[in-house]
Amino acid sequence: MKKIAFYGGSFDPLHNGHLMIARKLIDLFELDEFVFIPAFHAPHKKDKNPTSAFYRYTMLCLATNDEPKIKVSKMELDAPEKPYTVETLLKLKNELTDAQIFFVMGADSWQEITTWREWGKVLTLTNIIIVTRPDYEIGFSHITEDIWERIVDLRQKDKLRITNYELRIYITDAVQLDISATEIRQKIREKANDWRKLVPNEVAKYIEKYKLYI
Repeated sequence: MKKIAFYGGSFDPLHNGHLMIARKLIDLFELDEFVFIPAFHAPHKKDKNPTSAFYRYTMLCLATNDEPKIKVSKMELDAPEKPYTVETLLKLKNELTDAQIFFVMGADSWQEITTWREWGKVLTLTNIIIVTRPDYEIGFSHITEDIWERIVDLRQKDKLRITNYELRIYITDAVQLDISATEIRQKIREKANDWRKLVPNEVAKYIEKYKLYI
């Protein structure tokens, strides 16, 4: 059975941490594909105004062009009237009936999962992979006992062997990079010179060419 992971987010901009997550999870879960899904506009972040979807999608494509197992999907950009994760996962399940699906989220998304539409359903549709950050303590007080029983803590483990196809929630610390897109945007606005090392070279060139985040 083909194993595919999907990672949704604004990616505003894509940075080295995002790419490291893709590469590490491909290895850890022995994935056949890792797919970035840039959001048209995260519905639970209505107070924020993301950069143009075209710019964010292009930066993702430029940075992953030479990564054979990493792809970029336009499924949420092509249907901005329904950007909710629960609908995206339902669509993926209907289209990929012969695949084992994993949905990737960061520790911050896990902490605010109860703000998502039908969040309980989101956690039961597919496997979930929660990627922690260094020195970031994730909590579990907001989840039900049924969800708690599905959690598999992979921290400090080098390899995962999936022996069955029951849906699980995996927690991994495979990526020890603490980079945020917010920090990068702020550095660019403040004309700091060290932001370039936080993003792929192709992304840095694109940001400079189109004068983004200034």
